[in-house]
Amino acid sequence: MKLNKHTLGDFIEDVAIPTYDRSDVQVGIVHFGVGGFHRAHQAMYVDRLMQQGEGSDWGICGVGVLPGDRKMKDVMEAQDCLYTLALKHADGTWDTRIIGSIVEYLFAPDDAEAVVEKMAAETTKIVSLTITEGGYNFSATTGEFDEENPAIKADLADGAVPSTTFGLVVEALARRKDRGLKPFTIMSCDNIEGNGHIAQSTFTTFARLKDPALADWISAEGAFPNSMVDRITPVTTPEVVEGLSERYAIDDKWPVAGEPFTQWVLEDKFTDGRPPLEDVGVQVVDDVTPYELIKLRLLNASHQALAYFGYLSGYRLVHEVAQDSLFSEFLLSYMDNEATPTLQPVPGIDLDEYKKTLIERFSNPEIRDTVARLCAESSDRIPKWLLPVIRKNLETGGDIVRSTAVVASWARYAEGVDELGQPIEIVDQLKDSLIPIAQSQRENPTAFIANRAVFGDLVDDDRFVEEYTRQLASLHENGARATLEALRRP
Repeated sequence: MKLNKHTLGDFIEDVAIPTYDRSDVQVGIVHFGVGGFHRAHQAMYVDRLMQQGEGSDWGICGVGVLPGDRKMKDVMEAQDCLYTLALKHADGTWDTRIIGSIVEYLFAPDDAEAVVEKMAAETTKIVSLTITEGGYNFSATTGEFDEENPAIKADLADGAVPSTTFGLVVEALARRKDRGLKPFTIMSCDNIEGNGHIAQSTFTTFARLKDPALADWISAEGAFPNSMVDRITPVTTPEVVEGLSERYAIDDKWPVAGEPFTQWVLEDKFTDGRPPLEDVGVQVVDDVTPYELIKLRLLNASHQALAYFGYLSGYRLVHEVAQDSLFSEFLLSYMDNEATPTLQPVPGIDLDEYKKTLIERFSNPEIRDTVARLCAESSDRIPKWLLPVIRKNLETGGDIVRSTAVVASWARYAEGVDELGQPIEIVDQLKDSLIPIAQSQRENPTAFIANRAVFGDLVDDDRFVEEYTRQLASLHENGARATLEALRRP
């Protein structure tokens, strides 16, 4: 059966459905970036809340900004904003439910005014974001907002109809200020260290370029909570769509599948209230920093540690890499010897158990996460997740061998050809500049890390350069597996 509000009661008992009346739900959250992760994570938590009879004022209105978001608009409209979430356990069982917390979807290119007015409405209390690391329009090395971005400049022009997330959000804040309303909370849920601080910096910088008085008001009255979010959520494949049809007779045009594990740590910093998310398992805390460092430097950086070595060794699925003892031992050694010494203690978190659980999660064969997904957009990810580990250990005299090997494996991968001479499709916003640089490094071994826009001043550190060039030479001469074998030996 096609999934929509009229067929909800007709699905088999193995599929959980919303038990709350969605017609009573009012939008309190406007969310930019309705992809798989948001639907497997934040929207799932809000749905949990509504299932408990709470949160009817915290319904979600999804917003699409990019041209590619039109497909999500079409699916959401056809399915009354309903979708299926399948949590896939390692033993092959699925926990499946239909999520109903998204009650509206707007596509900004079609009607920017509707998006702005939805945020400007007094009932909207939170604007949340999963716009990816690159969506914040700032340099990972300098932290500066890119004022020269053509889309940003166009949105700053007098009388412009806003087309970027920054333009839309700041225009809505301007209207709220004019109407005597409080600013909504801007809640980033992206994998960036200090994501709330980054959101505050970038949105207020844009606002200052547009109207300094508005920026002052946002700085004084607004709130930008930091958060740490975690659930492995691969891109939806045709196999997921077919699996739902075969197991449950559900015709869902864009379901989402993920792992059973989920975590959300959220700073309790809001301008005008928030949903009681602690009632559904969210850790609401005063300081997110220790939690986010664990996640970014253990989980996210470990994904990068598996990705390039794994791809170059011929693996295409993440669980296959993680189940190879050569890779799991390398990963655990990185986490123990290099990442862990850079972390802050977190009461109640058993790091040894956390690291063991990570490897189990990566090894789940049902998730079928692709190595290529982990390799994508590396120029955004490596500077935020892995380079801070290297910098901290350089500062303290700690070990950098394995983390530097990961950087070298990225440089080798970025050459765009694997060890069998087959082309690699590089997915990265900087690929046009990165690939030629990587292809020159057999003659100039430091060419890749000399890119200061990505690596900052690391090329000036002799210990890092020596270790990097040694690992890169091994990758060129011996290949990925042999390079890891050498690191395995004492």
